[in-house]
Amino acid sequence: MQSKKITTVALAGVMLSGAAFAEDASLPKLSVNEELKAKLPEAIRTAGKMISVNNGSFPPYEIVTGTEMTGASADLTDALGQVLGVTIEHQTVGGLPALLAGVNSGRYQFAFGPVGDFKSREEANDFVDWVQEFVVFAVQKSNPKAITSLDTACGNRIAVMAGGSAEKVIQVQAEKCKTDGKDPIEVQSFTDQPSSILAVRSKRSDAFFSSQAPLTYFVSQSNGQLELTGVGQKNGFEALYQGAVVPKGSPLGPVLRDAVKLLMDNGTYAAIMKKWGLENNMIKEPGINLGGTLPK
Repeated sequence: MQSKKITTVALAGVMLSGAAFAEDASLPKLSVNEELKAKLPEAIRTAGKMISVNNGSFPPYEIVTGTEMTGASADLTDALGQVLGVTIEHQTVGGLPALLAGVNSGRYQFAFGPVGDFKSREEANDFVDWVQEFVVFAVQKSNPKAITSLDTACGNRIAVMAGGSAEKVIQVQAEKCKTDGKDPIEVQSFTDQPSSILAVRSKRSDAFFSSQAPLTYFVSQSNGQLELTGVGQKNGFEALYQGAVVPKGSPLGPVLRDAVKLLMDNGTYAAIMKKWGLENNMIKEPGINLGGTLPK
């Protein structure tokens, strides 16, 4: 298996504004739920704020421009802050490993994500799952390399997010390609989503293997240069849940779960998800550690 990690910085013009992607939707102000606020860890109540860490743009959930973040996750954390009576700030780090390390060290209270929930990750963290996701390919228009599944990825350059679940799946598939006597996959690991999609648009990668929601966003803003493939297939995953990340055993986990459920019950969750075109990623109620296993 050929594998290389590509460290990049955000490039001007790669991330287009999400304003055109999101439908206009006015979100009403919410009242503080004193019962939930009282259940927050004392340090958070005293500070009156929490920091949610992200690892760069993951549209349409997280659209990071400089020090500002917009997107579905930004809208949802705004609503959560109103319900919990605290300010939720956002900070960006480079890559998923840095995100998880920052949460576990206590530097950041949580990562709202959504981050993929898998049993292996639950060993060190708890996940408050609030969306379901699917993993597909973004390819150049007309799909010149005919990449429609993991098996047809053999012999191609596949971009993935470094440290993510899709990277693990592609690495497993790369070994399978060799075992089956097929041409190897060149796994290209990037530190952020915009750089990964830029590699496909500039033909340095043949496909980007990642979550369907952000890839749908990127395809919609590619001026017809890209399309999705592998839609409707498992592509190495079983039921895939994503959500917020907190340290293992943190009392913040149940509070976030109950606060998200409140947003689901009062219609705020649905309004925000629909605003950002995420109807197909909604779940009926949040849960803690709903994740499955990755292929070995």
